[in-house]
Amino acid sequence: MAKLLLAGYFGCGNLGDDAILVGFSDALGNRPHEITVLSGAPEDTYRYHKLHSVQRRDMRAVGEAIKACDAIVFPGGSIFQDVTSSRSVYYYLSLVKQAKAAGKKVILLGQGVGPLNSFMGKRWAATAFKMADAIAVRDPGSMTTLKNLGVEKSITVAADTAFLLPPPFQEEENQAGFQVGSMTTAGIAARPFGKGNAIAELFGETARLLFQNNYMPVLIEMDHKEDGPLIQDINTRNGGKVPDLRKQGRPQQIQTRLARMDAIIAVRLHAGILAATVGVPALMVSYDPKVTAFAKLMDLPCLPLEGLTPTRLFEAFKETMANRAKIVERMEPRRAQQVELARKNIALLDLVLGDGRKA
Repeated sequence: MAKLLLAGYFGCGNLGDDAILVGFSDALGNRPHEITVLSGAPEDTYRYHKLHSVQRRDMRAVGEAIKACDAIVFPGGSIFQDVTSSRSVYYYLSLVKQAKAAGKKVILLGQGVGPLNSFMGKRWAATAFKMADAIAVRDPGSMTTLKNLGVEKSITVAADTAFLLPPPFQEEENQAGFQVGSMTTAGIAARPFGKGNAIAELFGETARLLFQNNYMPVLIEMDHKEDGPLIQDINTRNGGKVPDLRKQGRPQQIQTRLARMDAIIAVRLHAGILAATVGVPALMVSYDPKVTAFAKLMDLPCLPLEGLTPTRLFEAFKETMANRAKIVERMEPRRAQQVELARKNIALLDLVLGDGRKA
């Protein structure tokens, strides 16, 4: 048995990152590891996932948790990037340094590396990966990024650990209100960008076009802090008529609801991943190379966000629906492949910890 400390953007209201946590912890199966999570909301992490955690911003408690563990494991996510802030890279580098100073193993799994634009962001990320005992990335592009940063260690190309999520929850009584009659259901997982109303205008008008053409748009909140105000804005532009999925505590709840949709429009990467896990095709809207990479891996339609108009987005969605059966047929073997690749993360963990079993 090993004492594992899991680090990432967990318990911070982002269902994509929590899907990584749940997928990873569930895939451990009957391995008798003792798990502690660095979480932004320890009480919620235990309530929703039954995992013990400590506050990720309480650096004294974090230091004690590092001392008590055998290995610090980063199960995945886009945590080594400096688009939002270089502080993210520095925070995770500080955890790596503390762990190595305490003689602990550092295991980086399912990593989506970048974008890294600043000199310090690149330097800090390179330092963290060079100090690691094992590295697995979720896509070939992330491996290329690390090689360009001068990381010469062995790198395993795996997949996002969210693909290891257990089957979604069964239908619950309180879901009865989520019926949309005979209308084709179109999920929308947008995310805000910068200042101004451009994103709300884009998806507000797209929702209106969907309504007019007998589609029922459903707004999906993947990040509680960021997406809520945007969803409110989009809904206001449509007279409050657009149903939404908000304040879901578990990624499995989103999976369950996605399984009832016909297709989704996704800016959020993990909205696309969660949809794929339940066989629902996504029209990806790319704002970042990681979204484009995912769409390519899954052979999904993809549009660049820059310069996108509501009419172009709606027409692309209609085309997606027209080809839905073919897209699903192509997607299923690729989803199965991503599951197998994601298991490489667990196999690598076993190897580093000295467990010879097969994942």
